[in-house]
Amino acid sequence: MNISRLKALLGATALTIVAAGAAQAGGFSRGTADTDILFEQGNFNLRTSVVVVKPHREFTVNGYADGTGYNFADTYVVPSAAVKFKFFDQLSCAGTVSQPYGGGVTYRFPGNGTLAKLEEDFTVTEYGATCAFKYDLGKGSLSFLGGLFVENVDYTLLGGSGTVSVKLKDNDIGWRAGLAYEIPEIALRAQLMYRSGTDVAAEGTTNGAPVAQGFAELPQSVELKVQSGIAPGWLAYGSVKWTDWSVNERLLLVLNKFNPGPTTRVNTYNWQDGWTVTGGIGHAFTDAISGTVFATWDRGVGTGWDLQSDTYTVGAGVSMKDKIGGELRAGVGLSYLTAVTEDKYSLSVPANNPAFGFNRAVGNDWSVAVSAGYSVKW
Repeated sequence: MNISRLKALLGATALTIVAAGAAQAGGFSRGTADTDILFEQGNFNLRTSVVVVKPHREFTVNGYADGTGYNFADTYVVPSAAVKFKFFDQLSCAGTVSQPYGGGVTYRFPGNGTLAKLEEDFTVTEYGATCAFKYDLGKGSLSFLGGLFVENVDYTLLGGSGTVSVKLKDNDIGWRAGLAYEIPEIALRAQLMYRSGTDVAAEGTTNGAPVAQGFAELPQSVELKVQSGIAPGWLAYGSVKWTDWSVNERLLLVLNKFNPGPTTRVNTYNWQDGWTVTGGIGHAFTDAISGTVFATWDRGVGTGWDLQSDTYTVGAGVSMKDKIGGELRAGVGLSYLTAVTEDKYSLSVPANNPAFGFNRAVGNDWSVAVSAGYSVKW
């Protein structure tokens, strides 16, 4: 088996899996920390990438004043960076920057929902450090993985048809741990990784006054990833990820913490757990050029309280080594977003009860993601 060609292939598969996840990920999932850099050859490795995702979602049923027939889903960018240091043969550590969660919508004037939202956006930026300690086991090796991360949460809301502006921030600490088994001769790697959840208790401003609060939970997750050479120059890979989105019951938004009763608003989710399954094939055409195709299914986490649904993604990627020791990667993913209808709300909006509103619906839609990245090693 041409191992050098298989190694050339791995960069492309890593990047396109990121593109697929960003294009179709369920719940608020976006990117993943690039801890796979721990398995790259070299004493020092640097890898960066960016994914641009352009989803399209239109209301087919919407009782609010913004109506139907326009795209309310925001285009977003998912950056990723990772650097690895190999201290000695058994120990390597990596620093990573990623955006694991996020969401953004822009509604037509005079706004959507009981708070007449025009814009709502949040991002979670993760800064992590993860180490791998490797034991040799004959032909293969077993690695113990572990590390910590810090999450920075940013939330903004423009509501009240433009009269209410909310900005919130929070910082949280979490951890990850896992195991990996490798047989380099056949490019085999099996990896199991756990990532902890975090609690959000954000503070911020309402119309510039430091009186706002926000409370939510972000999920824990477990992911199994497997890859193996299957023929000279060919690699098969796949992953299964469980995300504990059932902890995300609601976002509690307090516009004035000194008068919480009449100023508290709730985004209700009551999600079910998420499952994401990915499979792909890669081929090294030469020692410098390789490509991959993949498909992903993501189970929608919605239970009738919002508009989260099943998605299906296909994509492709390419990896090209340059003459100065670097590697350029690019990928594209196309996601099919299935139709979904809310069914937990009343058919009218009681003026004195902001907890109820109209049931909305969206049809079958599409999302496109393009990605590019570059890596170097010494």
